[in-house]
Amino acid sequence: MPVNADDYTLILGELKDIRRAGLTRLRTLRLPVLERAAAARAPDGAIEELLRSAVSRLDEGNLRTAAAYTLGLAQGTRDWPAADRRRRSAEIYGVSTERFRKDQEVMVLGQVAEAIARTTEIPGTPTGQIAATHRLFSASVGSHSHTINVHVHPVDMLRDIDAVVSPTNVFLALPEPYKSSISASLRRAGAVQAATGEVLTDQIQDELRTWAAQHGALGRPVAPGTVTPTSAGTLAGQGIRRIYHAAIAVPRSGTNDYDVLPADITRAAARSLALLAEEQHHFDPPLRSVCFPLLGAGRGGLPYEISIGALWAAVEADLARGAEWDIHFVVRNPAAAALLEQLPARIRPESALPTTRRTGSL
Repeated sequence: MPVNADDYTLILGELKDIRRAGLTRLRTLRLPVLERAAAARAPDGAIEELLRSAVSRLDEGNLRTAAAYTLGLAQGTRDWPAADRRRRSAEIYGVSTERFRKDQEVMVLGQVAEAIARTTEIPGTPTGQIAATHRLFSASVGSHSHTINVHVHPVDMLRDIDAVVSPTNVFLALPEPYKSSISASLRRAGAVQAATGEVLTDQIQDELRTWAAQHGALGRPVAPGTVTPTSAGTLAGQGIRRIYHAAIAVPRSGTNDYDVLPADITRAAARSLALLAEEQHHFDPPLRSVCFPLLGAGRGGLPYEISIGALWAAVEADLARGAEWDIHFVVRNPAAAALLEQLPARIRPESALPTTRRTGSL
């Protein structure tokens, strides 16, 4: 049974209260959902134990460490002021405190909330123990109905999808493989690694640099919305055949922050679909499926709704012209998946859609 969106929202709100107040003031807070969740684990269950258990289930690295500091669970931080905990967590991600507040902090607390909601049967709420990791919904565009696939898991777990769109910056500079972003995960998963984890062949990065050199963009920015194709490296063993690197993030000079415009997301999504059409028959069998993460909703700082709307504007237009792609989305957060599933109710009436089919398309 999927995680109930109301449970997730309530848990996230209570986690934000704990972040502000700190563990030393835990008993002064009103936390009814977390209290019920803790009691469901053990009759005398404590909220702090519930939080520690949830954080321990997060991916090792920046995510788990930042979650521990954000909530005051790291050794010696129990009585730290909220501002000091936020500052330390921002340092872990190498971003400004303000950028962390707007972006990574929301993601970190969301992952903790998801871990609690996914693994705890909360009395008085309909939450199930396991979240559905693959969901389908139908969206009517023009006179046709299209099945949209939503994957709720890390991007490197995708299987049998022809092209995966990966967000990057306008300098086409991929993050280091040990980072937690989508592009870092794809770079890591597509590399040839030794048994110790050492990268032997960084194929996706090498191909991206070759493309930049051939197009005079090595060390220079490309226009926002540019999409660069590469192979998927060793991800080919999972049925992934292409990575489309969408340049949507414009770095702010002298900072670790980025600016992302919804219009550039729409351009990049449209270009990705056009590239899929261009490359389609160069492969056997032809390319047919494409998967989008929520571009700009990570370090770009855009709300899920804005990212979804910007992506769907391009997808809807392509489907309305007669394209017959298999459309997939991949997200880590059940709340984002729930917003995607609301798309059919937000789609414009058929009369508002263009009726011209793409010539010589599929």
